[in-house]
Amino acid sequence: MTAEERIHPVPGLPETPAQKRTSRALRRRVVFLDRDGTLIVDKNYLKDPAQITLVPHAANAVRAFNYALVPVIIVSNQSGIARGLLTEQDYSAQRARIDDLLEERSAFVDDHYHCPHHPDITGPCECRKPGIGMFERAILEHQIDAAASFFIGDKLRDLLPAKAYGARGFLVPSPETSPEDVQGALAEGFELVASLADAAAKALGIPHATES
Repeated sequence: MTAEERIHPVPGLPETPAQKRTSRALRRRVVFLDRDGTLIVDKNYLKDPAQITLVPHAANAVRAFNYALVPVIIVSNQSGIARGLLTEQDYSAQRARIDDLLEERSAFVDDHYHCPHHPDITGPCECRKPGIGMFERAILEHQIDAAASFFIGDKLRDLLPAKAYGARGFLVPSPETSPEDVQGALAEGFELVASLADAAAKALGIPHATES
């Protein structure tokens, strides 16, 4: 069954509240993309947007999804906000910088979602990955067919939300990826790929062409 054909819930898997509130006729697949370590180099609670660096071939991957008319949605845990290491204004500046870097390379992200919480500081929340709060919000706002969508990240927690929707997940290891995350991702049936560009090629069924 192709991704385009999966417009109905996975058999035996109940719909989430957000899925129930979307029109099946309007649902579309997207790619849910982690940010730090997946799209940009993870620099541990980055504050200065000038220090943002795209992961090699990241723009190529995003552009491939753009050309395939698959919306790209960033979903990111940003506990540095709860820790007081950066502000919402800092995050907004980072978001703008990422958009600029991608635009320079003829690529774009359709939307950004972030969780500013940390359970030890702000208490439990529904949005911090592996929770599905951010994904549920995106599903409602973008009329997403979650079961046909792709979940890509460098940590197991980035992919576990895919289990709630019966979706496909890709682990792209970074220097911050633990062996336990790799083992856990494989045990859960997720796919291990060498790069974000490889993930895009596999998801879309296209040849992998690197950037010049």
